[in-house]
Amino acid sequence: MFKAIACAWILLVIGDFLSTFCYHVPEHVFGILHLRTHHSYKKSFRHYAILTFNSQVLLDGILGALPYLLVAAVLWSFSPIGVVCGLLFGQFHVWWRHTTTLGWQTPKLVEILCRILFLTTPERHWEHHQKTNQGYGDIFTFFEQPAKGWLRLLRLFRLRFSHLVVSQ
Repeated sequence: MFKAIACAWILLVIGDFLSTFCYHVPEHVFGILHLRTHHSYKKSFRHYAILTFNSQVLLDGILGALPYLLVAAVLWSFSPIGVVCGLLFGQFHVWWRHTTTLGWQTPKLVEILCRILFLTTPERHWEHHQKTNQGYGDIFTFFEQPAKGWLRLLRLFRLRFSHLVVSQ
């Protein structure tokens, strides 16, 4: 039981770290796929984040989930049950954090529990949709400050070296 819980927790923490720092934040600086599918003001958030089968939205979701799947492959031999539980919790959290526009409001007790466990609530995730410089860490809020620093560093890098790409 302990091994399953540990594997699920490791999967979620490492997966969220890799997804945040290797895909999500770089996509905000260098990409357009995530910004177009996840932050566009032209679309109904409910439509494109929850109900759509748009290939670009699905690709963005797959790329965001890929780090979790890679970690799951590594942890599978330690605890298949823990891996499955971690992936199920991660998927549930994706659905849950996108419920804000459906009228969901996190109950106060759940919000307090999420704060203690450093879990992103739907309201916090919605803040990221509105202000893309805030609310990083899809599952865990403790990645927000390091992600903001990474975002600033990548933007500085892009600004510093953008002339090299243009001149080629």
